[in-house]
This record gives sequence, structure tokens and C-alpha cells, in this order.
Amino acid sequence: MTTDVTGPPALGQHFDWADLPARQQPTWEDAGALERAVATLQGFPPLVFAGECDQLRDKLGAVTRGEAFLLQGGDCAETLEGVTGPNIRERIKTILQMAVVLTYGAGMPVVKVGRLAGQFAKPRSSDLETRDGVTLPAYRGDMVNGFEFTPEARAHDPNRMVSVYHASASTLNLVRAFTTGGYADLRSVHTWNKGFLAGPAQARYEQMAAEIDRAVRFLEASGVADAEELRRVEFYSSHEALVLDYERALTRRDSRTGLAYNTSGHFIWVGERTRGLDDAHIDFVSQVHNPVGVKLGPTATRDDVLRLVEKLDPEGRPGRLTFITRMGAGTIRDLLPSLLESLGEVAHQVAWVCDPMHGNTFTSPSGHKTRRFEDVIDEVAGFFEAHRTVGTWPGGIHVELTGNDVTECVGGSGALDVQDLGLRYETLCDPRLNHQQSLEMAFQVASMLEAGR
Repeated sequence: MTTDVTGPPALGQHFDWADLPARQQPTWEDAGALERAVATLQGFPPLVFAGECDQLRDKLGAVTRGEAFLLQGGDCAETLEGVTGPNIRERIKTILQMAVVLTYGAGMPVVKVGRLAGQFAKPRSSDLETRDGVTLPAYRGDMVNGFEFTPEARAHDPNRMVSVYHASASTLNLVRAFTTGGYADLRSVHTWNKGFLAGPAQARYEQMAAEIDRAVRFLEASGVADAEELRRVEFYSSHEALVLDYERALTRRDSRTGLAYNTSGHFIWVGERTRGLDDAHIDFVSQVHNPVGVKLGPTATRDDVLRLVEKLDPEGRPGRLTFITRMGAGTIRDLLPSLLESLGEVAHQVAWVCDPMHGNTFTSPSGHKTRRFEDVIDEVAGFFEAHRTVGTWPGGIHVELTGNDVTECVGGSGALDVQDLGLRYETLCDPRLNHQQSLEMAFQVASMLEAGR
């Protein structure tokens, strides 16, 4: 834990935000309630610290140089109701297991970042939703409104931002306890497998865990292993910086340097729908010193990327900027190699991460949004192939997942079919990989990394 103290804007550290177009924003109807909610958020302590953000930026610098791999995973959209000890624990266990598989299987450091403690807002393709002739505002995540299809629930309520702050603080408190208090001890790799449904990936994991046990015992007996290093793990939080009223209210100046940091999360990203070069979201992330990311869909051009680099990382600082590609399994091999090649040396100055989820969504005959596990893996494979063709580093994966045994994505060794989707379809937005599929993905990605090395 860092010891720097980050002060609120109320301490004479006012931020002047440019009046720029801001897409995908709530339509708060009560201006007074919004003002009170923002003032409340401005007075709260930071959720993360500037020094922690700097540490993550240094680790992402290693990813940029090809010396580490980023594992970023978690819920599509967190819910206030879902902020429970068991839910958070199972998600952390799944990410820890995936990280162990990647580290042990590929023999390289893995930077662990969760999509949590802030991922409460989602962009939508339409402002409105119609059911049985009734039209209401679309659900934009628990930071903005409720999922229940009633006028009261769907109203945009700024007080929800305050609720999200408290939920995020509770989540981070538990995550820090898990990752520094002994739960993440490398000597407990078998424990992380308990409580999950048995399956091929779990059995394979148990074999690997036994090998890790033997290796750790050898290191301890040799006097090489550092007990404290084995006991804890560095884990960071991330989310899409979507609702600017929330993100701006939690921006602080670091008392050490006077630089601005968004203290709502260690790593924040701008989505495909909000990455306009002259829009408010890109302007916002250009002014904070967190490591930041930008999603790039299939329409991204060389000019888009170069202008984003110039705006967000003019000094070329490793770890500052990550591009998260989301192009679809059917197009990534056609689009990504040419984009990377057109960037020349600039492509080596940023981190590249694959989001294999958002380009592979379809609607099942039952009406459920879903993804095929095989398409998700195929996009990751195409991502690796593209980078190896050009000579750049495939730096990580960005995955929507849960530690629960949901039935939201079809395929995988569990052979989930579209007819199974209704069994445990729990997401309020996009479908997530379940625990078995997440672990299976880790093994396949580890093989890709090992083959490249």
C-alpha cells in the first residue's frame, strides 16, 4: 500500500473540464440531485492511490516490451446486488487460477487486473427499450438506473453514483484482504479449485497445482523462496470510464507531484463507442496520469491510432497506453496485421491486448445474447498470429468472465449448447465465460504463449 495522500478538488485544486461532446451519458432529470451527488463524491476518499497507478503503469511497461502478459477479466457489468463476498471471492479465485496457468504454462510474469470495483455502467446501442408496446429508457448499468422494466427503476438517478462508490470501496476492501492476507498464497493453489463444479479444465489444473506444490517445496527447502512473495499477489482494478460525472468527481491531485489521477480505478479505458478524438472521454483520459486503454474495433484506422497516441501518450512512456482490439474472429486476421504494419515503430511503443468477446456476440433462437467459446479462442489465436506476422508483442487478453457456473456462452469442453442457455443465464448485459470456460481459455492461451517463446 502506498502512503501518498490525494486531496479532493475542494482543496483549491479545481479541474476545468472542456465543454466537449460526451456520448453515452445519462440524462439526469434532477439537476439539484446531480449537484449534491457530485459534491458528495468529491468529498469522499480516493478508492485507489496514485502510487498504485504508477506501479501498474510500470508493470504495463513490461507488457509493452514483451516481458510480461496482461490478464484482465471480470464481469460485463457489476450490479449492486452482486457485490457479495462469495461473488467477489469466486471471481478472484478464477482470475488467480488463470494467472497461475499462464505463468506456469508460459513461464512469464502475468499482470493481474480485474474488471471490478467500478464496472457499473454500460454503453447501449439505443437510448430506449420497448416491451409489449411500452417504451422506457434502456438499462445503462446500476450506476445509472435499474434493470427492472418500470418507469421508476429506469429513471436515471444520480444518487446511484454514490451507491456505486460504496460498493466499489467494499469490493476493493475484500480484494485487498484476499490478495495480501494469505488467501492468494502460491502454496494454496489447490484451495482455489474448491467449490467449483468438476470438469476437464479443473482436472488439468489439479495436475498443474501438484507440480507447482513440488516446485515451491523445492524452492523453500533450498532457501530460495521468499515467503512474503509467495504469500501475496498484486492485483489491480479497472473499468470503462463511461459516466463522466462519476469519473471527474473522483479525480484528485497527487500530493507528491500535483498531477491529476482518476482515483476510481487503477486502469481505465475508453470504449469503441466513445473514442472520438475530439470528444469528452478522450479529453478526460488525456488529463489523468493513470495507465489508460482505448478499445479499437474493426473500423479503426492508422490515422485514428496515430492521433490517439499523440493525444494520450505524446511522451511515449511505456505502460501509459494500451490498445484493446475487438475485431471479431472472422475479421481479425484480415484487419489487424495491416493496421499494425501501417503504424511502424509506433506499434512497438504501446501495449496490445485482445478483447475476444465483443466482436463475437450473436442472438440465439431463444433470444439470449451469447458467444461461442470456439470463436472467442479463434479471435485470440488470430490476435497472436497477427502480432507474430508483424513482429509486435501480443500483450494480453481482456475477458468478460465470472467465477459462477453460468450458462451464457456456448461451447467449450462442457459442450454447452444454445438449448442450455436458459439454465443459468444471469447476466444483465453481455454473456460471460463461466469458470470452466475461463480456465480452459487460460490453458489454450498459455499454449499460444509457449509456442511463441
